[in-house]
Amino acid sequence: MNPPPSLPMPALADRPVPDDMPTVATDLSEEAIVTIAAQLGRAIEALGGSVATAESCTGGLIARALTETAGSSAWFDRGVVTYSNASKQDLLGVSAASLDLHGAVSEVVAREMAWGALRLIAPERSGRPGMALAVTGIAGPGGAVPGKPVGTVCFGWAWHRGALDPAKGSGEGESAQVCETATVLFTGDRAAVRRQAAAYALDHAMSLMQGNLQHQPPQA
Repeated sequence: MNPPPSLPMPALADRPVPDDMPTVATDLSEEAIVTIAAQLGRAIEALGGSVATAESCTGGLIARALTETAGSSAWFDRGVVTYSNASKQDLLGVSAASLDLHGAVSEVVAREMAWGALRLIAPERSGRPGMALAVTGIAGPGGAVPGKPVGTVCFGWAWHRGALDPAKGSGEGESAQVCETATVLFTGDRAAVRRQAAAYALDHAMSLMQGNLQHQPPQA
């Protein structure tokens, strides 16, 4: 399968996993996660937009939460679970070089996953606002590597600035394409890490929708 057509990818400095990455120790119930997802869905729907997800370690939990709400087909377009490196390349257009140099659990790869998911819904062709959420991490209990302990999760959120924030204008061209990334260390067992990662991806997406680009996770 060929990668989806290209959108401009604004330059973003590659960042290694930070030594002082924020640690989150607050677990949420599935019901609470669905509530966050419903809030994001209503916000996207109010703009006439759509959402896509690209998930690795969460294995579709984010897409599941987003589709628990009746009528979500009005704004949820699709979700892609890309567990292997090959699927990240085939379905989302993640580069082999990024995987080799930075590893699958990196902000570089999370960013490329988010852009790939956004390309799939092609908001620049449909004229509809679009946002994509991407997650890649180590849920455990194994899989840790030096500098990336179990619980390390990298996130990417890609969207069209003008489309999702009318105050910033129509947003034509490359400057309208925005992507933010983050790395967080979650605590708990495999299930807890996955739930926390899904909740964080959705909650931060909502913060971005509200223009709060300085959102920080709670500190343990």
